[in-house]
Amino acid sequence: MKKEGRRRLRRVVLVPAPFQGHINPMLQLGRILYSNGFSITVVHAQYNSPNPSTHPDFSFIPLPDTSSDHISTGDLVAFVLELNAKCKAGFRECLAAEAMRQQGSDDGIACIIYDDYMYFTQETAKDMNLPSIILRTISVSSFLARNALFQLKAEGHIPFPESKTHDPAPELYPLRFKDLPLSIFTNLENFLQVVSIVSDNKTSLAIIHNTIDCLENSSLAKIRQQYQVPIFPIGPMHRIASASSSSLLEEDISCLAWLDKQSCNSVIYVSLGSIAFMDVKDLVEMAWGLANSQQPFLWVVRPGSIRGAEWIEVLPQGFKESIGERGYIVKWAPQQEVLAHGAVGGFLSHCGWNSTLESICEGVPMICIPCFGDQRVNARYVSHIWRVGLELEGKLERGEIERVVRRLIVDEEGNEMRKRGKILKERVELCTRDGGSSNNSLNKLIELIMSF
Repeated sequence: MKKEGRRRLRRVVLVPAPFQGHINPMLQLGRILYSNGFSITVVHAQYNSPNPSTHPDFSFIPLPDTSSDHISTGDLVAFVLELNAKCKAGFRECLAAEAMRQQGSDDGIACIIYDDYMYFTQETAKDMNLPSIILRTISVSSFLARNALFQLKAEGHIPFPESKTHDPAPELYPLRFKDLPLSIFTNLENFLQVVSIVSDNKTSLAIIHNTIDCLENSSLAKIRQQYQVPIFPIGPMHRIASASSSSLLEEDISCLAWLDKQSCNSVIYVSLGSIAFMDVKDLVEMAWGLANSQQPFLWVVRPGSIRGAEWIEVLPQGFKESIGERGYIVKWAPQQEVLAHGAVGGFLSHCGWNSTLESICEGVPMICIPCFGDQRVNARYVSHIWRVGLELEGKLERGEIERVVRRLIVDEEGNEMRKRGKILKERVELCTRDGGSSNNSLNKLIELIMSF
């Protein structure tokens, strides 16, 4: 359902959370709705502001005084709480101004779609009698596991002792206790406080998930039992949306020319996402593990992601000489184009949900190194339910990195995963076509917004 050339329908206001993994799907959703005739306004925090020049057809409104000191300390829970407290008044003012500006036109506000971490939106929408819809940017399986933490705590299962780390988590197959989406940044009580808030949809009229029926059918069935509002799984949104980058970091496209010189399925692509940090010791182990694997690799090392270093000046002596032209290191990569490249045979990833979806969509198997939160859940599903990846557990150690890279790129085990990945990719493609589950959900979502 695309209506690029038609007159604009009413306006949809989008409120993304200021993290790369949350901004991407929200702006992708904006492009989808824009292509179906809606006008788009993005109301955003000043921290990690999206670049308006990459979406010239959208209106962007920054919220005042929404920077925070907590992000530098790594306390994401405190950051979310502070952000919501700071945003509330400014959002009400900018929404009132936007409504006044559009008064009497066909471009009035139809609804607000907000990231569930930006929960301040809900009360303002209710007060102004504007319909609101939640966008959840994690997998449905991760969301269910996060909600289950309350019951596990009430039953005395969490916090759990080290001896139970590998025990199955009750009613959450295939998760173990170590796979639970707990925060490493704050204590359990503070984390559950935020989880309780973002899990409550209160007055919102629907929930959008960036997922696919063929991946999470059973989890979607469970969540529909829990919430008495329409659930719209319309993923993978990066595939449905028209191509446009929403990266907060500059992408180094020179790596694509390097990939052109490599053999089919020979390259391991390494990227641990936009938030994770690494100690110098872990960087050294990763470097020698990749070098010793003897496989070509494209490695993303985000500036500032190595504690105590600006970039790769702390790489071990002799490393660059040992790899020659076999390795390529960039500060940030055009990930979707990289994963779609025929030379890439595997993805060593933190298993954020966006990266997981992008890898599945290209049939690229994964080496999973989850860092925190929902990444652990995603890694477990990749390795034990969809069976298109290997999980690297424990400390980063060069010998284990070397072995797991060779298992994925060289050994028959990796070839079998690529075959399963190709089948899964084809199933996903069917879901996004006319008559597919994601396409049908999108059409129903558009009908709902038009009915407001």
